[in-house]
Amino acid sequence: MDRRMSIMKSSKSILLRSQTSDFDHNRRLFETKGTYGVGNAFRPKDNESESFPYSHNDFEMSIDDFISKPWKPLSRKTKVVAAILSPYRILVGKRFVVLVLFLSWRVKNPNKDAMWLRGMFVVCEIWFAFSWILDQLPKLNPINRSTDLAALHEKFEQASPANPLGKSDLPGIDVFVSTTDPEKEPPLVTANTILSILAVNYPIEKLCCYISDDGGALLTFEAMAESVNFAQFWVPFCRKHNIEPRNPDSYFSIKGDPTKNKKRPDFVKDRRWIKREYDEFKVKINGLSESIQKRCDAFNKREERKERKIAKEQNLDQPINIAKALWMADGTHWPDTWTFPYPDHKKETMQALYKLVMSKFPENDPVYGHMDEKSLDFTGIDIRLPLFVYVSREKRPGYDHNNKARAMNAMVRALAILSNGPFILSLDCDHYIYNSLALREGMCFMMDRGGDRICYIQFPQRFEGIDPSDRYANHNTVFFDGNMRALDGLLGPVYMGTGCLFRRFALYGFHPPRANEYAGLFGQIKYPTPHIQAQSDDDEEQPLNVHPDLNLPKKFGNSAMFSDSIPVCEFQARPLMDHKSAKNDRPPGALLAPRPPLDARTVAEAVAVIACWYEEKTEWGSRIGWIYGSMTEDVVTGYRMHNRGWRSVYCITKQDAFRGTAPINLTDRLHQVFRWVTGSVEIFFSRNNPFLATTRLKFLQRIAYMNVGIYPFTSIFLVLYSILPAFSLFSVLGHRRSSAHLVTVLQGLLKVIVGIEISFTLTSKSTAEDEDDIYADLYVVKWTSLFIVPLTTMVINVVALVLGFSRTMYSVIPQWNKFFGGAFF
Repeated sequence: MDRRMSIMKSSKSILLRSQTSDFDHNRRLFETKGTYGVGNAFRPKDNESESFPYSHNDFEMSIDDFISKPWKPLSRKTKVVAAILSPYRILVGKRFVVLVLFLSWRVKNPNKDAMWLRGMFVVCEIWFAFSWILDQLPKLNPINRSTDLAALHEKFEQASPANPLGKSDLPGIDVFVSTTDPEKEPPLVTANTILSILAVNYPIEKLCCYISDDGGALLTFEAMAESVNFAQFWVPFCRKHNIEPRNPDSYFSIKGDPTKNKKRPDFVKDRRWIKREYDEFKVKINGLSESIQKRCDAFNKREERKERKIAKEQNLDQPINIAKALWMADGTHWPDTWTFPYPDHKKETMQALYKLVMSKFPENDPVYGHMDEKSLDFTGIDIRLPLFVYVSREKRPGYDHNNKARAMNAMVRALAILSNGPFILSLDCDHYIYNSLALREGMCFMMDRGGDRICYIQFPQRFEGIDPSDRYANHNTVFFDGNMRALDGLLGPVYMGTGCLFRRFALYGFHPPRANEYAGLFGQIKYPTPHIQAQSDDDEEQPLNVHPDLNLPKKFGNSAMFSDSIPVCEFQARPLMDHKSAKNDRPPGALLAPRPPLDARTVAEAVAVIACWYEEKTEWGSRIGWIYGSMTEDVVTGYRMHNRGWRSVYCITKQDAFRGTAPINLTDRLHQVFRWVTGSVEIFFSRNNPFLATTRLKFLQRIAYMNVGIYPFTSIFLVLYSILPAFSLFSVLGHRRSSAHLVTVLQGLLKVIVGIEISFTLTSKSTAEDEDDIYADLYVVKWTSLFIVPLTTMVINVVALVLGFSRTMYSVIPQWNKFFGGAFF
């Protein structure tokens, strides 16, 4: 390029590079009219001018298409490294061959002296082999995913012809937190979760935070009000200094240098001030219960004095009996709440509550703070807070309301009336946002090409406060980093309850715009679903309120405002129209308009849709929203979506997206496991059994859901396999002397110990941190452990001989070996 004279044609235009710093081969082929084979480049025909558009497959192409900014994907999918995956697959294949040979030998060589005992062992071993095969099949194709947050910012938050001011064109997200009992779920933990949501790195005007208090507790409401007051300082502080994590309790518990990577000189002063404010905030939250009780006693005494005065004026001699109520700080009665139950009030009776902690939506434009001598300097920092709403559904006798799924469905309807964000993030009250960019990570998948087919983004569950040995296997590393990543290689992971970003339109029971069906014995034949394909082709020409599935509005209830919100949220959730080959998209700049303000009619409608009678004669809970009838409503709801043809994505971020509190005692852990097992049995014996799934579910994904249902049966066989030999010995040796009973007890204890050792080994294996251990076979531990039984039996026999037991004991040993040695070998 520095030469003053050249005999070659200047190649300056040919060497132009795209914005990705890669050589632009398309432009070179266009200008030189060259090809790599046939059809690798769009170029003008010989009889056409280069400025004249060239038609190819109904798309008009010209030189401008190659000069313009290239399309960038928001997410990428990569395979697991072959050095890790290939040995695992080979190992699975070898173990499968060994299992077949071993079981065939076991069946062909019976022991006539212990037929029933050996037969039970063989049945258990066949079941273990079958469950192991089902467990391994969905794990053979794990994948990894990554996101491009810079490309997301460039597409949706930078100035363009459709967005001249560079405002955010991202869709709205409604985050709701579920809580029930402030005694079991401390208000301070819930408050920290709310603060992490309010401070998340997402456009403020596009984010709304809701809390669903299914207990209607005044303590929870006042704790949330205090949280919003503290958020007015905490949220701008996080934005000013880029604080991570944005849960104040976790942030101030971090060990290390807090000034690391902090550039502002006033950080130390600001942190010291906000730490003092948070300590005072904790004192207020922890003292709310006592202050509410004192306030209620004072107001109840005031009401009692009033009644006595009225009775004295009317000369009434009847005793005064005042129902002791709960009172808010402003002196108003907390609806339908009394200190003690009365005939007209029970625990399951509660009026629908709707309290706006913030009275209006935040401004559409940034509101910058200023210097305040009493607090912090927020000059140039956006001090707006997202909308925060406290909601509690109605409860009345005669209605089935003791169900978390029903509370979540009521919450979804309230969200649709108030803000109608096209996406919903569901969190438990003890799960907070650890990574402030987590919502943007999820939107990279939803807004990418083909994202309109994704029903939800499931994030892994990470926990804090676990002891170093993880005695209750709360990390579940094998499941969250192994099984779920492998399911992501199919149609997507299962829904695990918390930490899940939903597409609202999919939650309403609609079909995806495009879906495939799988035929053949193992689903090897794939073809598009005909009626869904035809429906998606016509959607772009239909108005938003004329959707084929909206012909029966009564299935959603009798709220016209709610029915009108459905096509709006479907349109807003579409990916951006940034490529000519994209389908089911929306034009850029369609989501720049500010939200309309809330009025009394909207608030009244939101209260009406959370009434207990609203779901009568509707499809809520059976086809729409969270599904009723199971203790594991999360798994069933995700299964229904996959069964319709939707896909899901598993998003593992470099920094944990969410963190929560795990069970810290055996009682809570057993209660949690009991709930999972009960829900699994309910799924197996219901119409949600994967055997009855549609052809839109892949074969391996059907197997994955089947594993959820048969897990309790595997536990039953494991118990039988461990305990049954001990009971058999008691029946055979019951008439022997005490020394024989001693050996019998030793043998029974041996079997129990081995069974417990197997269970603990299997659970402790799930805490492996190495990726090589993630795909390790759990059941190989069991096969190895079972060899301890005959070896230890021989040791006990030798010990019995050394101790010099009686001749009667020696006569028992051959029968002992006959039963146990013959049963195993």
